[in-house]
Amino acid sequence: MSRDLSGALWFKSTYSAGGNDCVEVAHLDGGMVGLRDSKNPTGPVLVITPGAWEAFTAGVNDGEFDRK
Repeated sequence: MSRDLSGALWFKSTYSAGGNDCVEVAHLDGGMVGLRDSKNPTGPVLVITPGAWEAFTAGVNDGEFDRK
């Protein structure tokens, strides 16, 4: 499925310190969330469901992805 992302408002984490090696996020219509590589803004976008985004951010907050 193709989506029109021309009006998407992309943002980076405040922890990125303005660098270009980041993941950018955009909240899309219907609660969907877009993810892209800041080095390649015209490249592919991963679009995930609201539930997948909530599970991912909960895992981040819980330390699930921390290096041990």
